[in-house]
Amino acid sequence: MTIQIITLFPEMFEGVLNTSMLRKAQEKKLVDYGLINLRDYGIGPRKQVDDTPYGGGDGMVLRPEPLVVAIEDARSKVSNQESEVILLTPRGAVFTQADARELAKCSSLILVCGRYEGYDERVAKFVNRQVSIGDYVLTGGELPAMVVADAVTRLIPGVLGGETSAELESFSDGVAKEHPHYTRPEQFRDLKVPEVLISGNHEAIADWRKKHSV
Repeated sequence: MTIQIITLFPEMFEGVLNTSMLRKAQEKKLVDYGLINLRDYGIGPRKQVDDTPYGGGDGMVLRPEPLVVAIEDARSKVSNQESEVILLTPRGAVFTQADARELAKCSSLILVCGRYEGYDERVAKFVNRQVSIGDYVLTGGELPAMVVADAVTRLIPGVLGGETSAELESFSDGVAKEHPHYTRPEQFRDLKVPEVLISGNHEAIADWRKKHSV
């Protein structure tokens, strides 16, 4: 899979994409990440990417020309693949585990990070979907793009190592569920590990985990 991210702040992604499972996914050549600096597509000598909104109002709005050209350039880099272009915006549909599973089947993702007061509405004609990670306001689309990249990458076969690892986790079937976890020591201060978990009775352990998972 190829995941390209269009952003004004590519440096924000370096640590995230080169750590933990996302780094391992690259090392295994299961995912190829690409960072596209929107400023490179800016207009004029100052590389302008935003302007004041028509109709007045506070803040600046991302212009359509730099964003659309950046999207088209990203598409051209994987011209042999069908790209799913995703605009990260508070106006989008809330991102779910089902969305992550669907996107993990794609060969090419292009994540577009919004900024400032928003983007020219005409940009929406050049993307496949608009996605939000929740009903709150962030400075830009970079953090949501990281969330989407992480959620999708870990579902790609071979990234987590076990074939069923991702299926057994919270929200795997649309329901929030995960049983409590314990490890050594058996007793920490006055808190003990449930007896069933150290009983060796695998059937009883499975029943306990099922009971406590929802």
